[in-house]
Amino acid sequence: MNEEPRPIARVRNVDRETFHREIVPRGEPVVLEGLVRGWPAVQAGSQSPEAASAYLAGLDSGVEGDAVLVPAGLKGRMFYEPGLAKLNFARRKLTVTGVLQHLARYSHFEDPPSAALQCAHIAECLPAFEASNPMPLMDADVHPRLWLGNAFLTPAHIDELDNLACVVAGRRRFTLFPPEQVRNLYIGPVDFTPAGAPVSLVSLKAPDFERFPRFRDALAAARVAELEPGDALFIPAVWWHHVESFDVVNVLVNYWWQQSTHLQASRVSPTKTLLHALLSMRHLPPAHRQGWAEIFAHFVFAEPEDAAGHLPPERHGVLGKLPPEQVDALLAGMLPPAKGG
Repeated sequence: MNEEPRPIARVRNVDRETFHREIVPRGEPVVLEGLVRGWPAVQAGSQSPEAASAYLAGLDSGVEGDAVLVPAGLKGRMFYEPGLAKLNFARRKLTVTGVLQHLARYSHFEDPPSAALQCAHIAECLPAFEASNPMPLMDADVHPRLWLGNAFLTPAHIDELDNLACVVAGRRRFTLFPPEQVRNLYIGPVDFTPAGAPVSLVSLKAPDFERFPRFRDALAAARVAELEPGDALFIPAVWWHHVESFDVVNVLVNYWWQQSTHLQASRVSPTKTLLHALLSMRHLPPAHRQGWAEIFAHFVFAEPEDAAGHLPPERHGVLGKLPPEQVDALLAGMLPPAKGG
């Protein structure tokens, strides 16, 4: 490649007001160095893999979460098998302690399989964690998720929500791409994904530029950061992020939250909306698609006053803020009629 990704900007000693008033609205990724260095979990994670494991095992409630197992020889890459018809990993239900037992066993392998507990609700699997490891930047109703595993690689994907990812143990490298790089990332099947979000088909570690020539442009726009225990990364919603963890025990805690205060924003998934749009519009004649592109640009992506500013506030309807019962009625009207009688 001709250009190395640019480093993500770094800041220290960020308080809640600075984070939400200055950092988040810019919509740019930022590393918050040492944000959670004072957490007991990070203190254990900074000592050794054994100390990190003992700390988590001591909090384990025994509730199982979703884990994935990637066979040896794949370098932990959670991906597709050749042909994109199958995934290259297995899913299991495991407790935190169960995953830690896998990691302890795999730590003796020269080329180990990879195991990871992903997106586990910490309130369920580690119920005492939040009280001992508080997050001062988040509201009380924003609760953390746990990501626990050994060396693992997650291809570039997006989240619908803003994300604050905190490294507790091990090292992680994040490579981020702005949303407009989507066409240069060669996204895989939208309706058959490794973990819910579409992913880039390009291997960041060994890109095939003959097959994916536009990926050079994506790399020129990329941002990169390597995080140590105690560091956190703000990942704005819809930024593509490739995540690689390196050590025998890696622990990450993340917080997703929705900036919008509109009820409908929290009730309707943009990813599901995209699938719906593909089913209803992708195969229309070109002139029709262009027409709908203009309509979406006006009603969805322009500033709200452009679409509704000429209407009385009480007639903004779905262009404004709806009460819960109207949101429910609209969503119900989008569903297919029930079969049978």
